[in-house]
Amino acid sequence: MESGPAIFAGTAFTLFGAGLLLWTGARLRHRAPVAHGVSPATAVTLAAFFGAAFLALGVWSFGRV
Repeated sequence: MESGPAIFAGTAFTLFGAGLLLWTGARLRHRAPVAHGVSPATAVTLAAFFGAAFLALGVWSFGRV
C-alpha cells in the first residue's frame, strides 16, 4: 500500500523537474528571459538548480518503491 504514494510522488517530481529543465533550456536557446524582473544569471541558475533538485527527488522517490 505504501508504494502507491511513492510512485505518484516520484512521477510528479520527475515530470516537474524534467519539464522545468526543458523549459529553461528552450528559453535560453531562444534568448528569451527565464523570469521577468530578475537578473538572467540568477533566473537560469535557480531554475536549473530547482529543476535538477526535483528530478533527483523524483528518482529518489522511485528508489523507495
